[in-house]
Amino acid sequence: MELRETPHSALRFQVLGPVQAWRGEQALSLGSPQQQAVLTALLLHHGRPVTTQDLVDGLWGDRPPPQAVAALRTYISRLRTVIEPDRETRAPAALLVSVSDGYALRIPSSALDLSAFDAGFAEAMGARAAGRTHEAHRQLVSALALWRGRPLAGVPGPYADAQRLRLAERQVTAWEERCASALDIGLHSEIVSELSSLAAEHPLRERIRELLMLALYRCGRQAESLGVYSDTRKLLIEELGVEPGTGLALMHSRILSADPALMPAPGSEARPADRDDAPPFTPPAQLPADVSDFSGRSKLVSELREVLRSAAGQAVVVTSLAGIGGVGKTTLAVHVAHSVRSAFPDGQLYVDLRGAGASPADPAVVLGDFLYSLGVTETPDSLEQRAALYRSLLANRRMLILLDNAQDAQQLTPLIPGVSGCAVLATSRSRLAGIPGAHLVDVEELSPEEALGLFSAIVGEQRVAAEPDASLAVVKACGFLPLAVRIAAARLASRPRWSVSDLARRLANQRQRLAELQLGNLAVETTIGLGYGQLRPEEARAFRLLSLVDSPDLPLSAVAALLGLDEGRAEALAEALVEANMLECYSPGRYRYHDLLRLYAQQQNEKLADTEQQQAAVLRLLDLLLATLLNAAQAIEPEDLLPEPLNKLVSSGIGFGTGPAAQLWLRAETALLLSTVEAAVRAPSGMLRPAVDLLIVLNSMVEDPTHGQRIRQILETAYVEAKAHGDTAALARVRFAQGFLQHLTSEFHNAEVSLRESLSLQGEDDVTMLRSMVANLLGIMLSIANRPAEALPFFGQALAISRVIGAPSGEARLLGNIARAQLDVGQTVDAVKSVHEAVATARTSGNAPCLADTVYQLGVVLLSTGDPGGAAVHLREAHQLYQSQQNRLREAYTLTRLASSLLADRQVPAAAEAAEESLAIAQEMDSAYCQGLANAALGEALLQLAQPARGLACLQEAYAIFTRLGVPEASPVLDLVSRQQQHTEPSSPPAP
Repeated sequence: MELRETPHSALRFQVLGPVQAWRGEQALSLGSPQQQAVLTALLLHHGRPVTTQDLVDGLWGDRPPPQAVAALRTYISRLRTVIEPDRETRAPAALLVSVSDGYALRIPSSALDLSAFDAGFAEAMGARAAGRTHEAHRQLVSALALWRGRPLAGVPGPYADAQRLRLAERQVTAWEERCASALDIGLHSEIVSELSSLAAEHPLRERIRELLMLALYRCGRQAESLGVYSDTRKLLIEELGVEPGTGLALMHSRILSADPALMPAPGSEARPADRDDAPPFTPPAQLPADVSDFSGRSKLVSELREVLRSAAGQAVVVTSLAGIGGVGKTTLAVHVAHSVRSAFPDGQLYVDLRGAGASPADPAVVLGDFLYSLGVTETPDSLEQRAALYRSLLANRRMLILLDNAQDAQQLTPLIPGVSGCAVLATSRSRLAGIPGAHLVDVEELSPEEALGLFSAIVGEQRVAAEPDASLAVVKACGFLPLAVRIAAARLASRPRWSVSDLARRLANQRQRLAELQLGNLAVETTIGLGYGQLRPEEARAFRLLSLVDSPDLPLSAVAALLGLDEGRAEALAEALVEANMLECYSPGRYRYHDLLRLYAQQQNEKLADTEQQQAAVLRLLDLLLATLLNAAQAIEPEDLLPEPLNKLVSSGIGFGTGPAAQLWLRAETALLLSTVEAAVRAPSGMLRPAVDLLIVLNSMVEDPTHGQRIRQILETAYVEAKAHGDTAALARVRFAQGFLQHLTSEFHNAEVSLRESLSLQGEDDVTMLRSMVANLLGIMLSIANRPAEALPFFGQALAISRVIGAPSGEARLLGNIARAQLDVGQTVDAVKSVHEAVATARTSGNAPCLADTVYQLGVVLLSTGDPGGAAVHLREAHQLYQSQQNRLREAYTLTRLASSLLADRQVPAAAEAAEESLAIAQEMDSAYCQGLANAALGEALLQLAQPARGLACLQEAYAIFTRLGVPEASPVLDLVSRQQQHTEPSSPPAP
């Protein structure tokens, strides 16, 4: 099995041996062992995001160096350079991307040798289960050929250590399966020596010893075969104090009795000897037909096969598959059941128990049908007698019973055999936790790759390959739910004139999506409706109300607020929905919907049109979140003042003992806060003011441009609503919020317009925190536009208000801003005095975020007044404070100012490092202005480090950004670009 060529210049990676990478035939340099460890973690997460903390822990464990995060970002930056040298100019999407608080490496599965090995192993297991023994053996040989030595050789860190053990275990398992498949095709003499070596290397693995015993026996070496058992038994007793397991003991017994079935029988499957104590009957074969286009779930299929085949202990093996309607439980169960038929030669029974419908099957009736299939013509009357006869008939048989669509454990229990040898595979929308010893499996939606595989199998690979982005959009709109993907694919396959993009556009409309996902008698809406119909009234109400906010998930506190209940009763209802698979609980106290289930719940809200109840629910959540957000603000910045809410609060909110606890809550619930504001501004009426209140406070606490587009849309809706209702107070706040967002996204001119309008909507004599905040931000915009003389009066107005209302933190920040403006108008002495006063006020207040801001301003002022060494000291302090507060945007600004200070102090390598780290964060945070500053500093540093090409490229990028933003920093950068071009190309004019 060879790795296929992939997109992105045939990029491929190896982890089954030393970590290596190639682009085509060219080997790539992956840097230091620590950098390889970062790459390893990203590769082994198969495109899923890995948080910064997980990467640090995986690399250094519980003893990270002081600058671990900075070092990690450097490794990420270098890996991007190696993996994607043409990242900025290449059309396809980036591979190594920043995702929330972490990173993800998104490469095709075929680009990683481990993925190719997994796929080959799964195919081999499928072929072996289906009786294609020669094919299985070939697949296993090819899969094992991908291993190139000890996995992850030389890669340091606790994560790599753990993964090395895991991969080594998988390799040994594959060796075992290859040897077993060799025995299937009669290669016993060829593998005796290999099995002997494996047994010596892994002395406690009983499966290897069992295969070795069989190979030796088939080679006519019975005494040696029995000797392997004796040696193994002695070793197990001495080392572990246990007797050999069932498989090894059974092999020993069969060899002693010279069981003829042990010898290979070409062309036929070995079958257990006929049993004299069971009545003669034709083995039932009742399994429904397997689907021809089954795809994905290879690991789960292998796990289920292994569990079902192990039905040889003291108890019946019962496996229960649970999941939401349409997730493919029945399809999976039928597919797995067919693949293990040979392990159950006495037959397979099947029944649809109709547990999700209005009339679930009666267990007594089902038992009557089963008994008839087992040859019983006269069945007892009672359920108990039928169950007893059923258990007696199966006592000496090896049968598989597939119980589909069970309602609950009570319906299922009478249908479970009483002794070992048989296996039960059940499916249900609920988790059948009431069955003792059951192997419970939650069937989740398909992975994106699996969903695309199913979609492609139905519509054809060519159509999918022609429109890969549209195909991914379709399966994503289907929530990766197999039923939805199958319906969407079947609709497209039956409409040859449709493109995949046509279907994607139709599914993009959320209001019509469920209506689109139906074909003939298949409909996602109907399937979900069966589960909804089984809910009690209070559960159905909870299912509907929790969908009012489109948040990725809901904490228990939000659930309680939406339902208007205390947390105990709210949790009981949420957990009931989880048990019914109408809601997910992915971690304690946090709940979420599957996308299509949320759409269904929202449709039910629209059908009921209970506007008053729905609006009350969202208002309760708004009230809780605003009160909690204000508590968080006080914990993070004690005694800092914020604008008074327009609406009086009812809830006291969640309290926080410390600032870090409040920041943790804020990071965890930002998505919920934004989703709640969205729900409120979309509501018919009555929720605009609390929604604006919430957004104003959130803006003051979270400087994150990555939410920019979403907040922009919320504010546009709020602006229209406030104008329509003539709500001047709300409109003033909306315009301030718009100005704040435009400032974050470097739209400085638009920000000035918005802020001036906000001021005009407020009374000229207003002495409010809102007016102070608007005037301060307007002053900042004017300063950025190199109009410091215009900025100073607004700063002065804001400062006067802060002093009147007693806001020391606001006063300190304003003094810092005033110092910058004074510096720009040539009032150097006043600037230094103001900024030192700002820092002193901040230190007295004990407000850490305020202190970080003022120390940052002090560093910038000292840099401008010719003291780069002093500037660097204060900027490093500010950087540490911002890091501890996890304020990524301010961290980036501080690093770029630090880079300028270090350049001025002739510490050029350190300056380049700081500027590069600043640029990485600025790009992650999507801050254009900061990217321009970082590029300018990095370009100048690179020129001094004799890297003219890279330095010039950075400077040109900085110039392009500054020109687009219309800020004065463009001019000095252009001068530097021109000088550099004249130095390197005397005959060429400078770039415009």
